[in-house]
Amino acid sequence: MAKQLWLLRHGEAVPHGSRDSDDARELTPRGERQAAAAGAALARLGVELAICFTSPKLRARDTARLACEALGVSPVEDDKIAREFDLELARELLDAGDGQPVLVVGHNPDFEQVVHDLTGARVDFKKGGVAGIRVDGGRGELLVLLRPRELESLAIASG
Repeated sequence: MAKQLWLLRHGEAVPHGSRDSDDARELTPRGERQAAAAGAALARLGVELAICFTSPKLRARDTARLACEALGVSPVEDDKIAREFDLELARELLDAGDGQPVLVVGHNPDFEQVVHDLTGARVDFKKGGVAGIRVDGGRGELLVLLRPRELESLAIASG
C-alpha cells in the first residue's frame, strides 16, 4: 500500500552567527508567513495527516507549530531529524503514520538527499518549501515540489 511522506523545510530564519547557538535561530516574520502558508496550502490540497514530526531546532519547531495550526495535528519533536535525517529515518517516521500521510519539518541538505534517495530526483528545496512523495515499497514518486510563493498562492486561494 502506498504511503505519503510530506517534507516541509523550515521557513526563513535569522542569519547564521546571529545567535549563540544554531539551534536557537528563530524564524523571521517572512519565515512565519511561509510556515503558516505551507499549512494552509496543504490543508487546501486535502492533505490529512496522521502525525507531524519536527526537528527540535527553534526555526523548525516554530515552522511546524504554525503549519500544523491549519492541519489539525500537534507536532512531535524528534532530535534525530535535526542531526541525522536520512532514508532510514524517513521510512521509520513514515511507518509511524500507520498508512496515513506523515509530515516531517526539518532541514537541508538532508531533505534534498532523502528526496533523491526515494525518487531519484534532484531538487532545489527552498526554505519554506514542501515536497510530497508517494512511497510504495522500496521506491518513491515525487508528487509535488512547491516553493514558498506557490504555497502562498494556494493559501490565499483558500482564505
